[in-house]
Amino acid sequence: MDMVQKILKGDKRSIARLITLIENQAEEVRELLKQLHKFTGKAITIGITGPPGAGKSSIVNFLAKKFREDNKKVGIIAIDPTSPFTGGAILGDRIRMQDLTLDEGIYIRSMGSRGALGGLSRASYDAVKVLDAAGMDYIIIETVGVGQSEVDIIKLADIVVLVLIPGMGDEVQAIKAGVMEIADIFVVNKSDLDGADRLITEIQLNLDLNQDKNRIKPPIIKTVATAGEGIAELNITIKDIHKRLHDSGLLQIKRKARICQELQELIREIHIKQIVSSFEAKIDIFTEKILKKEIDPYTAALAILNNKNGYISID
Repeated sequence: MDMVQKILKGDKRSIARLITLIENQAEEVRELLKQLHKFTGKAITIGITGPPGAGKSSIVNFLAKKFREDNKKVGIIAIDPTSPFTGGAILGDRIRMQDLTLDEGIYIRSMGSRGALGGLSRASYDAVKVLDAAGMDYIIIETVGVGQSEVDIIKLADIVVLVLIPGMGDEVQAIKAGVMEIADIFVVNKSDLDGADRLITEIQLNLDLNQDKNRIKPPIIKTVATAGEGIAELNITIKDIHKRLHDSGLLQIKRKARICQELQELIREIHIKQIVSSFEAKIDIFTEKILKKEIDPYTAALAILNNKNGYISID
């Protein structure tokens, strides 16, 4: 049985092997993903994001168990900071979620951010497709947690859950600048700590100030994730929001926008590779000129792109 057939049957070893090939940018990946594409689009993808120490892993842990109570298959992609030495994930969420690894209906994968500013590497997008094709009902993506650069998660998730905790200092600053706008659900974790109610008030005030009039105001849920408190409510809220998005047609609009963006990024990526490979000799020549201050990089780039049929001399 080939790898594609094994993945479609949910074989964990084959899933792991293909995701590793994706991370290593192996040549055969494109053909394998082509074959899997028509089997994707059924899973509900949930992004769990927020600052470091907010308790995202604990929420993912209990949420996955809650999904399993409904006999749903769950894929978890935990995006971790990348090791500068090996390129691998540093934190290794599988260690923190060891009790989940024994469940046959759950697949967990730690992946490095590979320096991606939005916290998501290109490989993360393809890994979601693999888990989708493998028959996962829910795919949870837990981001690195580097604050305001986490907005990339909206390109990958149907529903974005933003986790915040009291005592972060200036709560308003923590939820400004883009991160506020991407959340479909706010979770105030560690809500047994002082300042939880104040944080909820801050979120509500920000939503009132910035809320798009055509968009339904995101709900705010209090949790104590380490004790599993509030997870049942979060589970119900995710289902309600998914139904609302589906029934209103917004889910289809979101997914179409995501596909359009992915297509543009792929065109850009392929085009850049073609340009670089076809102009390699010229790039070397102009690099020397830039080094010697004979020309500036912007002028050199235009000269390379505008003169495809031969080398030009610039005085």
